[in-house]
Amino acid sequence: MDKQTYHLTTPVARQNAARAVSVAPEGMICEIKPATKKRIQEEKYHAMIGDIAKQVELIGAKRSAEDAKRLLIDAFARAMREAGTPLKQEGRILPSLDGSGFVQLGIQSRHFYAKEAAEFIEYLYAFGSEHGVLWSERFDIPEWVR
Repeated sequence: MDKQTYHLTTPVARQNAARAVSVAPEGMICEIKPATKKRIQEEKYHAMIGDIAKQVELIGAKRSAEDAKRLLIDAFARAMREAGTPLKQEGRILPSLDGSGFVQLGIQSRHFYAKEAAEFIEYLYAFGSEHGVLWSERFDIPEWVR
């Protein structure tokens, strides 16, 4: 039996998944986990981060899109933690190996679940609204992707 994946989005999909489990050969593994983010979500939040980086001073200066992304993801992770819904991954700061500074081992958006990516997009909309960001490209993500 080959690997099978079921997206539990409808009653029929749930029935098919249950049937597959009931007839699976001995020794197979069943894994149920949250959906990972979709490419369209990634494209959306990267475009939004680019708009924010171009239009908003972060910590007193305009930042590159990469720096803005790190700052925004960190702020998003803190907001989620404060709301009682922490991300599945946590950032941390460690001393450098030579002891002369610190290294940020951060949260990476590539590891977001689909739900976390959707919440990050909503966070960026709120952040942009608070800072007067004009979005260069507005495209909506279909509900089925979230």
